[in-house]
Amino acid sequence: MSLTRNLVTGAAITSLAVALAACGSTGSTSNGAEGPATRVDGAPEWCGTKKIELGLVDGYGGNSWRLVTTASGKAEAAKCPSVTGFKYADGQGDVQKSISDIKGLVSSGVDALVVFPDAGKAVLPALTASYKAGVVTVPYRVDPGGKAGVNYDKWIGDDFANDGVNWATWIKKNVPDGGNVLFLGGPAGNSQSIEEYEAMRKNLPDSYEFIGQKPFQPTNWDPALTQQLLTADIAKYPQIDVIVSDFGPTLVSALPLFAKSGRDIPALATTDGNSLSCFWEDSQKTSPFKMTTVTTGNDNVRLAVQYAVAKATGGKVPSADAFKGPVFEDSVSGEPNPVQCRKDLPGDTYLSAEMPGEEQAKLGD
Repeated sequence: MSLTRNLVTGAAITSLAVALAACGSTGSTSNGAEGPATRVDGAPEWCGTKKIELGLVDGYGGNSWRLVTTASGKAEAAKCPSVTGFKYADGQGDVQKSISDIKGLVSSGVDALVVFPDAGKAVLPALTASYKAGVVTVPYRVDPGGKAGVNYDKWIGDDFANDGVNWATWIKKNVPDGGNVLFLGGPAGNSQSIEEYEAMRKNLPDSYEFIGQKPFQPTNWDPALTQQLLTADIAKYPQIDVIVSDFGPTLVSALPLFAKSGRDIPALATTDGNSLSCFWEDSQKTSPFKMTTVTTGNDNVRLAVQYAVAKATGGKVPSADAFKGPVFEDSVSGEPNPVQCRKDLPGDTYLSAEMPGEEQAKLGD
């Protein structure tokens, strides 16, 4: 799991035409670096010449983060003129539907399949069947178990430990004397939050004490539960020096609790979201606090699409096998960006994504 929310909407398998025109002169910047080189005809190197149809399956699909992620995957595929068709399926949070969606797209004749396997190992048999049927099969972000070359072509993960290292580095620099660190993660036991905690604990000296439930306090990435838990934390812990959250926008309704308790908002290390950045901006006159964010990871799908398309079309397979999200905002240094607030855009816009915020805002229309 990663960044799965409880707000889902139904959607049947939908066939969508992919633009045939090649994109400009550069490839994706999904890992925060300069994109891959392009062919002479303007298509990226990961785009081969064999014509294919691409399928994309979500375990959950209707919340804003997933809408941006799905649209990003479609936009990445559109950079390759060899992708002549695109099909999408939303599992709607139902494991059996997700399994049926995978089987259905394979039966429909797709040549490559990118899957967000929210249900994890439960969908591994369907992924394996897809792979054995000769469909290039690429699960991403959530580890479904199994092995590449046996159950699927490649799993394209997210380097969550990299986020933990970036947060730890910022904490040591901006809260240099140590202190109490409260880590608010996702559902209990999820691998993302565990990997982030382990990386932070390894990179922070003992002068930083993690308080609350360990390895993290489960919030299910739910704003209401986050507010409830933080209310109890404020009452229990007279000193909280740093809050770490692996989905920052859930904190927006909870952080004002500090002011109501007559306390300053702690330093915050988290992921980006327009609602959170605008909250930070609005708070600077009355309740200022330090904040850093890492990219929230919508563009993980772009690397998965590149890999699947490359293998299916005969293009150059990317060397990276995991998305490594960079630091996005730093309110102290302003590097690589100061806090980015766009009040002309919805709060559930993720400005760290390659897709412009204006395009994201249109997705729910």
